[in-house]
Amino acid sequence: QVQLVESGGGLVQAGGSLRLSCAASGRPFRDYGVAWFRQTPGKEREFVATISWSADFTVYADSVKGRFTISRDNARNTVYLQMNSLKPGDTAAYYCAASSSETYGSTRSNSYDYWGQGTQVTVSS
Repeated sequence: QVQLVESGGGLVQAGGSLRLSCAASGRPFRDYGVAWFRQTPGKEREFVATISWSADFTVYADSVKGRFTISRDNARNTVYLQMNSLKPGDTAAYYCAASSSETYGSTRSNSYDYWGQGTQVTVSS
């Protein structure tokens, strides 16, 4: 069992930056592929980025490629999402998720066993 807690969301102007953190407790975090998803009211949850257990493999959604960076520190049981050049379209609740089977990560939300409660990111124009 893994518990995930996101933090770092907030209100930022367009062009600004935020760093989200996903802190894990429970089983060793290094065993899991991890991803960030985002969701706005009335829309499907959208894949943002994923990272493998060893951090040597990452995948990004086209909409964030070149602006967002996913990373992890297994010693600290934490995954990060550095978000630069933020746009109003990035406004959403951001969720981290962990998968015990997809250790290289996955873009599919149904691959993930554990989810955090989400952190809100609002980008003003």
